[in-house]
Amino acid sequence: MSPRKRASRIPFVSPVGNFAGFVVGPGRTLALGLIVVSLFGGAWYWGWEEVHGDVLTSPAYQLSADDIVVTSRPAWMSFDIREKVFYDASLQQNLSIMDRNLNERIAAAFALHPWVAKVNGVRKSYSAGVVVDLEYRRPVCMVHTCGKFIPVDVEGYALPAWDIPRSEIGRYPRVECPDLSTPRGPSGDKWGDPRVLGAARIADALGDRWKKYRLRLIEPIASTRDGVNGGTEYLLRTHSHSKVVWGRAPGMEVAGEPSTEAKLAYLDEEVKRYGNLEGPNGWPRDIPLQLLIQNQRSGQSQ
Repeated sequence: MSPRKRASRIPFVSPVGNFAGFVVGPGRTLALGLIVVSLFGGAWYWGWEEVHGDVLTSPAYQLSADDIVVTSRPAWMSFDIREKVFYDASLQQNLSIMDRNLNERIAAAFALHPWVAKVNGVRKSYSAGVVVDLEYRRPVCMVHTCGKFIPVDVEGYALPAWDIPRSEIGRYPRVECPDLSTPRGPSGDKWGDPRVLGAARIADALGDRWKKYRLRLIEPIASTRDGVNGGTEYLLRTHSHSKVVWGRAPGMEVAGEPSTEAKLAYLDEEVKRYGNLEGPNGWPRDIPLQLLIQNQRSGQSQ
């Protein structure tokens, strides 16, 4: 009779046994540490879920407009943009330094304001509250239409007219066009008319020369010169009714047209020579820049 085979035995160890062996064995220090951390984390999460609503609304953590530091406002900005953003976006409701979405909320609110071109960044500062890095839109001219003056920046964005004091309107180049309508969208959107964009580019190029040349307004006109129809040229009119035929706006010149730099250089020479853009005895005159510059260049080449 063959000897009875001994059944092989596979030891069974329960998960509980494994864990107990780990706790009382060599890994007990690590295990106890994990247990403590887990218990503490769970208790903290449960506690925060219970009280976070009260913490976010607590006056100790609430922010006001004065707790936000923004990029220094330019000289032409006579108002506090923080107050306008708080009022328009109602940020004063439950704005807490403990809010995990605080930076995003503030960035979105400032980005929507018409005077803000770009929000470069937002960061919390527990000494100052919140610091916001902004790029502002700068008005370069005032478009006169429908009985009111609307500020426009160099990219053709229409800006809030009520934010520029009436006493300051005369400091800016004035744009007039009889058939110009009001902006197609709200403040902070582009005007929607390429003539406004062209005039804004000219105003920006002139800069401080506007006052030096004693200019009064920029006037877009339809161009038919050189057989090119449908384009826009611009006239600059002085206070003494002299007329500068500027031509196309910067970046919109046709082939053969003098550059913006050449036009400004010619006008600078005229003012240097005569003291202004008027004729003898202050009589008004016409200054066709393209023709005069071309004649000047022809004379120099001979």
